[in-house]
Amino acid sequence: MKMTFRWFGEGNDTVPLSYIKQIPGTDGIVWSLHDVPAGEEWPMERILEVKAQAEKAGLHIDVVESVNVHEDIKLGLPSRERYIENYKRTIEKLGTAGVKVLCYNFMPIFDWLRTDLHKPMGDGATALFYESSRISDVDPLKLVEDINANSALTMPGWEPERLQHLTKLFESYQGVTEEHLWENLKYFLSEIIPVAERSGIRMAIHPDDPPWPVFGLPRIMTCQDNFRRFLKLYDSPNNGITLCSGSLGANPENDIIAMIHEFADRIPFAHIRNVRVYENGDFIETSHRTQDGSVDIAGIVQAYQEIGYTGYARPDHGRHIWDEQCRPGYGLYDRALGIMYLWGLWDAYERVSGKEAASQ
Repeated sequence: MKMTFRWFGEGNDTVPLSYIKQIPGTDGIVWSLHDVPAGEEWPMERILEVKAQAEKAGLHIDVVESVNVHEDIKLGLPSRERYIENYKRTIEKLGTAGVKVLCYNFMPIFDWLRTDLHKPMGDGATALFYESSRISDVDPLKLVEDINANSALTMPGWEPERLQHLTKLFESYQGVTEEHLWENLKYFLSEIIPVAERSGIRMAIHPDDPPWPVFGLPRIMTCQDNFRRFLKLYDSPNNGITLCSGSLGANPENDIIAMIHEFADRIPFAHIRNVRVYENGDFIETSHRTQDGSVDIAGIVQAYQEIGYTGYARPDHGRHIWDEQCRPGYGLYDRALGIMYLWGLWDAYERVSGKEAASQ
């Protein structure tokens, strides 16, 4: 397992690269060019700039998250051809720069959805929170306004230049079904996976977050059956999954450990985080510790150890602790604690499995 840490770029992150380097066992950053609008080709000089910054700190740039997919591609509009060509050229440039994995998603309009960015947890910490009853009542425009008003830093998936056209986007998705989305995703894969193969990049689709329809929008990356269907759309080692335990774990019916074993050779990237799910459908993001949430983090790490996982992983969203002022979900302290918890589990399982092998 190769441990990484998400970083949003100089001037756009409260965590400096030098701090990331000090987290034991953390060798690379998960990065993106967050100011490049979805659908636009990434400039090579910007890619190389980030590479130089990371390498100066002793870190690699093997994983990109994300190159956002333009809505016209998801909608299957004729204009998608231009955006797909830009996507292909970006993949080629990233391959030239040494990138190995490209995480992306195919969620209509919203990359992720929460109703409170700083929900008090009772011990002085705050965390991202999803209140199911509020989603059914809130105006999406009001929610976007609240999200962007609560952070001085860019929020991935909530870029103002995209969401300022929210009303028009919702109108565009009227009548778009899950089957339409599957069809458009298949076309997208048929175009980009051959380029990824030539470029030495493994594409890794992220689950929908949360893994169910919101605001009447279709969502398809939600469960084990749908991942089976996805992998058959284009059968290639370069067509893979970002297995996110937090996104999938919001639905208690998802058996994440079973997914790890079934899709072992198609998981180039893993997000490992915990959530506490309530009976009414609400959930809050907790520490990575197994006992603190509803997701079996210990079992998940054990499953990765059992399959001999050599892909990339990162701690995902963390709580806001010790009065840290940071991008919601992306502070230093709790994610660093999460890494050490994950490594503790990994090291313990490796020692046990090593003893078992020696005794046979």
